[in-house]
Amino acid sequence: MTVPGGPDRVDGSAPAAQSAAGRGSSVSERVRTDPAVVYVVDDEPSIRNSTKELAESVGLRVQTFATAQEFLGSQRPDVPGCLVLDVRLPGLSGFDLQRELAQTNNPVPIIFITGHGDIPMTVQAMRAGAIEFLTKPYRHQDLLDAITHALERDRSDRKQRSELAELRRRHESLTPREREVMAFLVKGMLNKQVAAELTMTEPTVKFHRAHVMQKMMANSMAELARMAEKLMEPVTEGGSTSTSG
Repeated sequence: MTVPGGPDRVDGSAPAAQSAAGRGSSVSERVRTDPAVVYVVDDEPSIRNSTKELAESVGLRVQTFATAQEFLGSQRPDVPGCLVLDVRLPGLSGFDLQRELAQTNNPVPIIFITGHGDIPMTVQAMRAGAIEFLTKPYRHQDLLDAITHALERDRSDRKQRSELAELRRRHESLTPREREVMAFLVKGMLNKQVAAELTMTEPTVKFHRAHVMQKMMANSMAELARMAEKLMEPVTEGGSTSTSG
């Protein structure tokens, strides 16, 4: 059983890398070998260093920052990542940074840490999309688990954003008439019904239909309908579509 401030907790003084020794097997091999980056923003050097050592001890890349402004001014690689963020910071607070990142096209999952947490603060952070809210001192394994979950979330969100961008690119390649035909087809209408709606011949509808299927790279009408639904889905604050798990 561990005690607050003991060797299995982060409170600003415990040597994180030592306590994490032997825990590498608890982190998935994919997390250990991918190019993901863990960003740490904390104005306390001891916390920045211990968190960096902890994440690096299980094979993760880490970048540290003393302020939110420093993080916002940095050039981040286009790879999966997560942010370990202190709530109380000089200048922009952790919550301020969370709001700033929520307005971007490439948000990053956030794990909040604080020495002065309370329920309203936790609720505020989680409602705004935070992955986890840890109060110092916290167990090293709790932070590693949160980081693993955050990286998996970002990886999934990035994949969904990439797939949606590709779908939009295909849809934009359609001519205005092809888009009209597609809109009726995905409603389940027959070629002759589409022809009547658009005042064109049935062979012409078939011609446009073939082009739509080819450009959208759809193998069936059911797949085309799913694509159309995906194109209409709203995007959540976290950057993924509303139906993501």
